[in-house]
Amino acid sequence: MTERPTDFLLPPALRPGSVVRVVAPSSPFEPTLAWRGLGWLARRYEVRFSRSIFARHAYLAGDDARRRDELQAALIEPEVAAVICARGGYGVSRYAHQIDWSQLREHPRWLVGFSDVTGLHIEAAKVRVASLHASHLTALGRSDGFTRDGLVATLEAPTLPRRYDGLTCLQAGEAEGPLFGGNLTLLFSWAAAGRLEVPKGAVLLLEDVSEQPYRLDRALTSLMVGGHLDDVAAVVLGDFTDCRPGPDGRHVDEVLRERLSALAVPVVARLPVGHARRNDPVVLGAPTRVSAGDESHVSFFAPTRTPTSGA
Repeated sequence: MTERPTDFLLPPALRPGSVVRVVAPSSPFEPTLAWRGLGWLARRYEVRFSRSIFARHAYLAGDDARRRDELQAALIEPEVAAVICARGGYGVSRYAHQIDWSQLREHPRWLVGFSDVTGLHIEAAKVRVASLHASHLTALGRSDGFTRDGLVATLEAPTLPRRYDGLTCLQAGEAEGPLFGGNLTLLFSWAAAGRLEVPKGAVLLLEDVSEQPYRLDRALTSLMVGGHLDDVAAVVLGDFTDCRPGPDGRHVDEVLRERLSALAVPVVARLPVGHARRNDPVVLGAPTRVSAGDESHVSFFAPTRTPTSGA
């Protein structure tokens, strides 16, 4: 059976000619990469953006008001089928709490991004709207056809079942639940701000970049001690890119295995998601099954609407 019920609202699938709005919610970026990404998107979709996305305010893509107002407008703009973020970096935590997220539930559209955009995915999950953990606009500007085609395929067929075989088992078992998560550092930051809500029975997706293993230990330990991971059904690890050992020599895989063993849930690693060259799009909120053992795999099922999903 390739279908599973979900209480997450699935935004409508895109088609050629759909309207896509590009926003810059976090850090500034290289304009050349952005123009390449915009050019590629425009071959298939109607792309809308303001030149203010190129604004720079120190390490931010413009001040907080600019970025906040741009995102809020994108969530209610008529005809928009997807909101694609230009880049991650840092910045969404400065204003995400000021966004009226009920508008996303009222006007569902795909929110696309990863890394710092994990904060926006967390807020989307609170109103039970599925979102897309996938490459940013600037990443599309330097990506190959595989990455670009994967994004289009997922945007236009988000309910298509998929399965990833050959994953690494860190803790055996089987479990199902809605996919939730993204960047570990962002989850840690949201918990510190008192804004993290992990759906009960979630399959937790984790990835990160350029963090020493002890920092990842600290983030995971804080989430666990704070009770945020008490009700997760399983954990799926993506790439932990450039997370090199410190002077102690302890490898990131050792840290993740040791800390996550305390959860006593299935754990698999090596899903091609995160800051590595390959960053496959995955639907957050999608019904997900984790099978961890001799032949570990992760299956993403076609969601079926439940009565609680709303209109």
